[in-house]
Amino acid sequence: MTEVLFYTNAADKLHAACQLSSKALSRKMRVMILTPEARATDTLSRLLWTTPSIGFNPHCRSADRLAPITPIIVDHATDPVVHEEVLINLRTDTPSYFSRFHRVVEIVTRDSEDRALARDRYRFYRDRGYEITTHDLGKNKS
Repeated sequence: MTEVLFYTNAADKLHAACQLSSKALSRKMRVMILTPEARATDTLSRLLWTTPSIGFNPHCRSADRLAPITPIIVDHATDPVVHEEVLINLRTDTPSYFSRFHRVVEIVTRDSEDRALARDRYRFYRDRGYEITTHDLGKNKS
């Protein structure tokens, strides 16, 4: 069954996605980051070129010819799904194909609207019997 993780109190979704994808990459995991729209895809792609500060996270779009061998896919398009290990969902809805992935990561900011939408996604997973783990990104930060 798909493992669902909620990362709460993120200062910024895109930066959190970069950090979490770096962590997954260091563990030899393949990641798909689903963004809400083209502008977010472009912004996140630029961020991934400079994260971490002494390197970059190799990534491309899902339709790129190198997608099958690239560890991180960043796209707002929902097709094609190139690999099914980790999905970082930055959209406000739950993708219909989320259960194909081993792990689904939801990032929640401190914004009240974002938190309300995240609660809906949380209930969606919970009501379908998925076990959910929550991590507070704001913990121990001043």
